[in-house]
Amino acid sequence: MSTLKLATEQWQRIREELHNEYPKSVFMLRSKMKSILGFTVREHKEWINKPDGGYSEFSICLDFYNERKYTMFLLKFSELINGRD
Repeated sequence: MSTLKLATEQWQRIREELHNEYPKSVFMLRSKMKSILGFTVREHKEWINKPDGGYSEFSICLDFYNERKYTMFLLKFSELINGRD
């Protein structure tokens, strides 16, 4: 299983494109999302320690269950993930 960690802004842009391609029902059921898209979405909150204090970082993790779909996802959305619009 591969996990891809995204900033919330990255996930919002990717999600918009996915909503244009797939019906909303794909995103409502985790089992359907897993079978059609190859991943499920998980919200992740992490505490970052710094010498002058710490802060909480919120991100979105995509847990992939299919290596081919993971590779295709990276190829398709690499520009959004890398910050190039």
